[in-house]
Amino acid sequence: MDSNGIRQFCVHVNNSKLNYFQKLQTVDATNFQALATEFGGESFTSTFQTQLPPPFYRAGDPILTYFPQWSVMGLLRQPAGVGAGGLCAESNPAGFLESKSTTCARFFKNLADSCTLDPALDAASYYNFTVLKVPRGVSDPQNTKFQVPVTLVSQAGSPLLAGNTCQNVVSQVIYEIETNGTFGIQKVSVSFGQTNLTVKPGTSLQQHFIIRYRASQQSAAAFVTGPRSGNPGYIVGKPLLALTGDKRHSMTLLQSQGDGTCSVKRHEVQFGVNAISGCKLRLKRVDCSHLQQEIYHTLHGRPRPEHVAIFGNADPAQKGAWTRILSRNCSVSAMRCTSCCVVPVSLEIQILWAYIGLQSNPQAHVSGARFLYQCQPIQDTQHETEVSLTTVVTFVDITQKPEPPRGQPRMDWKLPFDFFFPFKVAFSRGADSQKGSVSPILILCLLLLGVLNLETK
Repeated sequence: MDSNGIRQFCVHVNNSKLNYFQKLQTVDATNFQALATEFGGESFTSTFQTQLPPPFYRAGDPILTYFPQWSVMGLLRQPAGVGAGGLCAESNPAGFLESKSTTCARFFKNLADSCTLDPALDAASYYNFTVLKVPRGVSDPQNTKFQVPVTLVSQAGSPLLAGNTCQNVVSQVIYEIETNGTFGIQKVSVSFGQTNLTVKPGTSLQQHFIIRYRASQQSAAAFVTGPRSGNPGYIVGKPLLALTGDKRHSMTLLQSQGDGTCSVKRHEVQFGVNAISGCKLRLKRVDCSHLQQEIYHTLHGRPRPEHVAIFGNADPAQKGAWTRILSRNCSVSAMRCTSCCVVPVSLEIQILWAYIGLQSNPQAHVSGARFLYQCQPIQDTQHETEVSLTTVVTFVDITQKPEPPRGQPRMDWKLPFDFFFPFKVAFSRGADSQKGSVSPILILCLLLLGVLNLETK
């Protein structure tokens, strides 16, 4: 305080008592809790959250494995060659749905020791684990519903050192993996190729690793996909696709054997290719209805086509991608025959098609199809019937092409309503001053001719 009682802030030049140093307090187990209560505050918490595994494998994802003996997670490996010598890189993971083959080399300084100690030579090291069906199984790898055991297809013995030979060395590993879409891996099998190596300095071994993927039978039955005949439009020469029920197949024609009789094999109907085929069908005499049915089946094939694909990539599950085949059977009433049987002898398949889309990239599609049968009567007294059958396929192009471009459009002259007024006034004045003079008319014609010449250049 100064003499007036006002508080002042003063700084000592030298404080011998404190000397501006503070003695740090010792923290131990006895006073930690008290100090934490006095000086403690908010602590920083980590915002990092563990990323959950994806629910299913995607193409190219590494395949997870589990070793029950050691309770350790791992990856399915497919060793690959690296470097100029193609040495085996063990860390190369196998990619989901990536069927491929790799080859690599191994060199041994002392094969006598490596023969029984190196796991790369032992077949058991390639199947002593389970494969996880889906990645989410990593949260509970011991749960058997997520585990798929590796099944040994071919017998494989353990490496054995017999004298100067290392026997049962793995030279080839083939994995067959069965998948079912997002349900993951359903089955894993492995087969081996083995060889014997002579123990000598610098011995080398070349190993092959093959991984193949295939759809499970359940998945394949649900998603049957045959070869396409175009994408989307048909390609000329590709099979014409037909549908019977939910089964997709190719439309077929008669095929004859060497002696002219009908063969069990049939020709495929190729899109855009007109064709004709025939053969002789020999049948033992049976009742008329059975004979008619048998010949109908021979003409159109089994199963009988009910629909034809509009485009070459039609999906059987999408009914809108198929058009019904119109069929006209023989008219029995038109044949006035009491002691004979009217049977079909010819089938004409008519296909209407057209190009649609851009002219730069037209797509061929089927607009309609129909079966036309022609019949003839045969006598009932015959014990064995021989009928000559014929099948004709005709493709009719009904493409509606656009009209070709015409000439340049004509000029539509539009002039103001008073465009000729100055000329009219000049003409009237000239006519009054000089009777019979043609100079105003001549000037008007020259002006109009000049305008027309400018427009046409």
